[in-house]
Amino acid sequence: MQYLNAFLLGGLLCAIGQILIDRTMLTPARILVAYVVAGVLLSAVGLYEPLVKWAGAGATVPLTGFGHSLAAGVKKAVGQDGWLGIFTGGISGTAGGITAAVVMAFLAAILSKPGEKH
Repeated sequence: MQYLNAFLLGGLLCAIGQILIDRTMLTPARILVAYVVAGVLLSAVGLYEPLVKWAGAGATVPLTGFGHSLAAGVKKAVGQDGWLGIFTGGISGTAGGITAAVVMAFLAAILSKPGEKH
């Protein structure tokens, strides 16, 4: 059942993004930023954590999950370090994902064959 829930929420988020691309003048970059901000806002009001518990990776893998990780990192850091945590929590909360993205991009660059675009 967990796989179905992940598929349903992840698919819904992707479908909403595709509808926004097709039906509005928003650029994909603006939609991506809106998804991250939506993840932060939904986390701030306590609505995103139940989605994470229900859908698992369907909620944590999309960009809304990145926003949720930012908000969770800031919340934790503020609890430990006070107001300084506002500036440090987002980075520490998402460091693993950012590092994985950089390493995978580096490996893809090394393993791929460069060439001219035609």
